[in-house]
Amino acid sequence: MQIFVFLSEILGKRTVSKDGAYLGKLRDLTVSPNDEICPKIRGLILERGLWRKEVALVNINDVLEFNQEIVINLRDEDIHYQREKIKFDFTLCQDILDRQVVDIDNRKVVRVNDIHLLRLDSQLFVAHMDVGLRGLVRRLGWTKGVDSIVRSMSPKAYYLTREDFIPWKNAQVLTTDRRRNILRLDIARKKLSQIPAMELAEIMEDLDIFEQLSLLRSLDEELRRRVFADLATHEKHDLIEQMDDKEAVGFLENIPADEATDLLLSLPKGLTYQLMKRMETKTAKKLRKMLGFAKDSAGGLMTMEYLSLKPEAKVKDAIQLMKDHLQYPGNIYHLYVVDGQQRLLGSTSVRQFFNEDPEKSILETCYPKRIFVRLDDGMEEIALLLEKYKFSSIPVLNEDDILQGVITTDDVMEELIAIAWKKYKEKLT
Repeated sequence: MQIFVFLSEILGKRTVSKDGAYLGKLRDLTVSPNDEICPKIRGLILERGLWRKEVALVNINDVLEFNQEIVINLRDEDIHYQREKIKFDFTLCQDILDRQVVDIDNRKVVRVNDIHLLRLDSQLFVAHMDVGLRGLVRRLGWTKGVDSIVRSMSPKAYYLTREDFIPWKNAQVLTTDRRRNILRLDIARKKLSQIPAMELAEIMEDLDIFEQLSLLRSLDEELRRRVFADLATHEKHDLIEQMDDKEAVGFLENIPADEATDLLLSLPKGLTYQLMKRMETKTAKKLRKMLGFAKDSAGGLMTMEYLSLKPEAKVKDAIQLMKDHLQYPGNIYHLYVVDGQQRLLGSTSVRQFFNEDPEKSILETCYPKRIFVRLDDGMEEIALLLEKYKFSSIPVLNEDDILQGVITTDDVMEELIAIAWKKYKEKLT
């Protein structure tokens, strides 16, 4: 008996009763994807009729054998056919074939061309997803012809010797259905959490907007936020427009303030106002302030995520502060010493104090000269200062020397690249 069988090989098979009476053809298989690592097929969807098609669901336990024909331990009158479309939670043809999945081991998005089933007696289990060209050829019924042509040209061709299978347990199935996330296997979610957020963000670039949402929602909360933060602004924009207000605000409140500001500026004004109303007062106040500055000014580029210390702090306090904020979205390698009114007294970095006496005053480790920009300083001046002093971030002060935020080299580079690209496109047109 053949242990493994492909879904494409059994679709359309004649289904008969144990007395040999014709019952219909196999149209699809139902499965409960969350039950096992290799889910068991739960039922068969049968179809009959040429012009007036009818469908029926048969329990897998009523199947006697899978051979040239599928034999079922039921009579025709025991099967309840209906013309109305039956709603199933999850079927292989409807929800897996031709869908995109994330190959968790190889960290890429692929399309399912066929499904590899394990057969034990009259039971079927989902073993692998076939994502290779051979699976597509098999579904089209061209296997013999294509195999002959390839074998005549290259007998050891990869196409003939290897199958492109992904184990069910190592894949995350995506769906374009906005109402639900089809597959939530614990093992898949654990493996997804091992992929760096930046790589997951790159994977999402190959998906459409609804598949992006599906993948994003399948992640744990912390990873979800980090992946969202690593997406390009236009991708964040598209996702926010598909979310409800509560979900969108959750993301906006957990990414750096400068990125949240850029994102809000790209949204329709009505939606921006609506989201701002739902935010916590402190966050909304911070973003309203930043939204008031020109995008290419220090005020428009700055983020309000930075770490600061009081003048009486010691080196050991600075090190502890960094340890406590390892997951902080802002720059933790530069620290700012401020007084009770938030006036900047000095700036220091981990290079300045890491090997110093833990009891040494943090003020003594600050750079000898205060380097900063004002809120209305332009892009050129900011870039020149960052380049001159080789800082990864620079503080932004108002006219009273009160620290308003910081600008990182990443923020400046992103804006400079956008400007350069815009000018390049203008030259092309």
